[in-house]
Amino acid sequence: MSLADNIEFFRHLPKMAGGLNGMGRTELPVGDSPLEEVTDFGSNPGNLKMFAYAPEQLAPKPALVVVLHGCTQTAAGYDLGSGWSKLAQRYGFVLVMPEQTRANNSNTCFNWFAAEDISRDSGEALSIRQMVEHAAIAHGVDAKRIYVTGLSAGGAMASVMLATYPDVFAAGAIIAGLPYGIAQSTQEALAGMYRAPTRSMQELGDLVRKASPHQGPWPRVSVWHGAADRTVNPANAGEIVKQWLGLHGLPDAPMSAGDVDGYPREVWWNGTGETVVESYTITGMVHGTPLAIEGQEDAYGAATKFMLDAGIASSWHIAQFFGLTKQAPIRTAASEESRSRPSRPQQQRAEQDRRSKRRNPPGRRASDVSGVVTRALSAIGLIK
Repeated sequence: MSLADNIEFFRHLPKMAGGLNGMGRTELPVGDSPLEEVTDFGSNPGNLKMFAYAPEQLAPKPALVVVLHGCTQTAAGYDLGSGWSKLAQRYGFVLVMPEQTRANNSNTCFNWFAAEDISRDSGEALSIRQMVEHAAIAHGVDAKRIYVTGLSAGGAMASVMLATYPDVFAAGAIIAGLPYGIAQSTQEALAGMYRAPTRSMQELGDLVRKASPHQGPWPRVSVWHGAADRTVNPANAGEIVKQWLGLHGLPDAPMSAGDVDGYPREVWWNGTGETVVESYTITGMVHGTPLAIEGQEDAYGAATKFMLDAGIASSWHIAQFFGLTKQAPIRTAASEESRSRPSRPQQQRAEQDRRSKRRNPPGRRASDVSGVVTRALSAIGLIK
């Protein structure tokens, strides 16, 4: 990439973006998260922090979900924004939320492009694997129901975990992330984020095949991306889908397509009819996690920077994709006695809200070009 390309890339980043890891500076809601820090969970070669939450009432042989925050975020902040601990309480599963340290990355981004951190049994990937094992043993987790999801740099790290430990994770959800293995340097990371170079299905699949000795079956994958994302090119969603379609031996063309809460969803299933790959395109949305807040009697999460009220509850839909919502809720909200999903506003109002959001996408803001470039070049050590 030329300097001009890099400047053009930085021009599209949010004003306070760190620049390299797919997530800008964020301000998440302040409040109480039930997450508690866990120490001595293993050798921790990646020098990460472990936070976890296990509700008092767990389902028999509970599931476990790993949730990975974006850059400049914290585990507790992303929990409050995304609503995962509320879902864990509702459906009785264990939550593990790793947290990056500034010693590893000044913007607290997971190092999704560093070779030592994205290899099996090495660095940050191994630290997260150790957290999973520790929590699974402590809470009697069903080994066949372990899942991972994340936003942006956390979404790219979710790709890492699915590729390096496909024998551990049954499924994953990648929000505004990137395919596994496309970057092992800053320059390659920039190229992936900004340009999203097209690769063949075989090439993308081979990156995963070489990441572990596993020969299949492969994890199921849910992909989410805002169509107006100017931080991580939305074409990355198609590349992630392509990577996993090749592994599952599925065709390029979706087997089914339709709208969910007003947004396009494409679906691929296996020979038994189980959905193994799905892709949501959030029309008009910029970089972030889509939420459904306005008009909801019992919303999951809180809208703020990069946690965007788009009228679709991604955390709930991801939990549904993981199979966590099949059982009756262990704890049901007073306003939700007969429903196990977030309540919806009246259809007419919801459609009006969605149309308004598409005309005025959430999170759009003017760019301070010179300021962004200065901060970005400073972040990578080119200027001081």
